[in-house]
Amino acid sequence: MTPTGLSRDVRTTARRDVLISGASISGPALAYWLHRSGCAVTVVEKASALRAGGYPIDIRGTAVEVVRRMGILPQLRDAHIDSRRCTFLNADGSELASVSPHAVAGSAEGQDLEVRRGDLATALYGKVRDDVEFLFGDSIDTLVPSGHGVDVTFHSGLRRTFDLVVGADGMHSRTRESLFGPEEQFHRYLGYCFAIFTMPNTFGLSRELMLWNAPGKAAALYAVGDSDELHAFLTFHQPEPPFDALRNPGAQRDPGAQRDLVATVFAGAGWEIPGMVNALRDADDLFFDTAGQIRMPHWSSGRVALVGDAAYAPSFLTGQGSSLALVGAYVLANALATHRDHTAAFAAYERDIREFVAMNQALVDNGAARLFPTTARALEQRNTMLRDLVAMPAAPARPAHSTLALPEL
Repeated sequence: MTPTGLSRDVRTTARRDVLISGASISGPALAYWLHRSGCAVTVVEKASALRAGGYPIDIRGTAVEVVRRMGILPQLRDAHIDSRRCTFLNADGSELASVSPHAVAGSAEGQDLEVRRGDLATALYGKVRDDVEFLFGDSIDTLVPSGHGVDVTFHSGLRRTFDLVVGADGMHSRTRESLFGPEEQFHRYLGYCFAIFTMPNTFGLSRELMLWNAPGKAAALYAVGDSDELHAFLTFHQPEPPFDALRNPGAQRDPGAQRDLVATVFAGAGWEIPGMVNALRDADDLFFDTAGQIRMPHWSSGRVALVGDAAYAPSFLTGQGSSLALVGAYVLANALATHRDHTAAFAAYERDIREFVAMNQALVDNGAARLFPTTARALEQRNTMLRDLVAMPAAPARPAHSTLALPEL
C-alpha cells in the first residue's frame, strides 16, 4: 500500500487550472497541495461562508503526518479536545463503566487528534485563502467535456473552462451524481440513522462523553471543553432507510419528519432522553442522516475525479472519514504532480489508496458498530468487553487501517 515515490524530475512546469467543488476538509487540503505543485486552483462552495462549529472529528495515523507536512499540526494540537473519560450507562441510567476514550475509539493516545470539525476547516482554509480562489455561495450546475478541458456552468450563471475538476462535496455529492448517476448506485446503507445537534450543558459535564445504550438505540452527550453547550447524539437501528425523513435529490425535506421519527423511536426511553428529544425539537442546527458508505468501482471519469466522502465515505461508525479525506487529498495531489497525463494520474491515485480505503471501510464488517448493539445479546457482549477494558487497561498498538506510507510532495 505504498504510493509510488514522487520524483521531482518528472514534475512538469505547465500550469493546470483546477476546479474543486467543496470547501470542507478534502477540498481545501487538495487545494493546498495542488497549489504547491504549481496549479491554479479555484474552490467553489455552496455555503455563503466557511462553516464553523460542528461536531468533533478524529485525525489519526497518516492523516496526522499530512497535517504536519501542511504546517498546521501545532494549531490543531492547541485545538485538541483531550477528553478525559467516556462513561457508559445502562438503560436505566446507572453507570456501567468509565474508560479512557482512546480505549474505545481506536486512537493512539498522545499521537492522534480530536478537534471540532470547524477548527480543522478553519486551519485548512487559513493555509490556502491567500493563494486559492474561493467562490462562496455558488455551485456547479453542469460539467461538459470540451476539447482539452471541462466547460463548467455555475449556479450563478458564471461560465468557465478548467483543465480538471474534482468533486470534494461530501457523501451526497452532486458532482458524483452528475457524472456517475444517482447516489443509490453507490450507497451502502449500514442500518443506522442518527441525529446530531447542540443543547445546553445543564449537567456540569467537562471534557467527557456519556453514552447511554438500549438494544438498537444509543444516546450521547459530549462536552468538548468547559463550554455551556453540549453536542448531543441520538442514534438508532433502522433496517431500511427512512425515506420519508430523508432528502430528495438536491433538496431537503421538512426536518419536522426527522424530529418526529426520532421522538417516536425514543418514546418511553429513560435517563435524559426525554430532555434530549425536547432539545432536538428546538435545535436550529439539527443534522440528520443515515450511516452509510460510498463504494465505487472508479473515482474518475475523463477529466473529473472525486476525493474524500464523495468517492469513498467510510461512515461515522469507523471514525476515519476526516483522516481518509486528508490522506486521499494528499495522494491525489501527488499523483497529479507526478503524472502530467490526467488519465495516468487518476489511475495512480486509485492504485495507491484503494486498498487503504477498503481496509477502513471494512471496519464496519469487523465490529466497528459495537458501540451501538442492536440486540440484547450483542449489548451484553459489548458490556462484557467494556468491563474487561476497565479490569485490564492496555495501550493499543497503532491500527493498520490508520497507517499508509506517503511519498514527499
